[in-house]
Amino acid sequence: MRRLSLSIAGLLLAAAAHAAETGSDDGEALVNTFLTDVVTFSGDFEQSLIDPDGRLLETTTGTLEIQRPGRFRWVYAEPYEQWLIADGTNIWSYDVDLEQVTVKPQVDALANTPALLLGGSGEAMEQFEYDGSFEESGLTWVRLVPIDTDSGFRRVELGFYNRQLGRMVFFDNLEQTTVVVLKNVAVNEPIDAGRFKFVVPDDVDVVGKPVAANLPAH
Repeated sequence: MRRLSLSIAGLLLAAAAHAAETGSDDGEALVNTFLTDVVTFSGDFEQSLIDPDGRLLETTTGTLEIQRPGRFRWVYAEPYEQWLIADGTNIWSYDVDLEQVTVKPQVDALANTPALLLGGSGEAMEQFEYDGSFEESGLTWVRLVPIDTDSGFRRVELGFYNRQLGRMVFFDNLEQTTVVVLKNVAVNEPIDAGRFKFVVPDDVDVVGKPVAANLPAH
């Protein structure tokens, strides 16, 4: 599979058997803390895509940077280079090999997708239902179900270790599973704002039209 969706998600390594269920408030508290108290978040990731029969289809690696509200930079480095940058107004998808940039209004591209849980704030939970939590292999897993059944995903699971996000698993409507393992994570450390600005390179094709940012009146 060559293309990756703007949902960003699909993270592999889903727990096959759910171990002991935790208290109903524990998982909700972890997610709410992540959405409200984490302003910046960065690290390396390994992402895997698994088919309905449990076969590994693809593994990619790269880096992730988040600055709330509404900004993130998700860069795939191996086996090919692709950038996904949310600047707060638009989502830019840059395929380096194909020399092509796709741009979409951020509010439309991220609506009802798990990407809201990364770049969004506390309001992101308005588009998900909390479906319980469980302990597995030293992680506290939190299950979330999109309210919009047309979102493309059946379920999202977030894995926390020592109350820090370390795993993400997305189950899509095609019965595929994407697992993301986060490494070398830094929380609430300064990130240069320029990391979330995208400048279209020369001699690339641009698909779509960016919308103007809502600037305050003078």
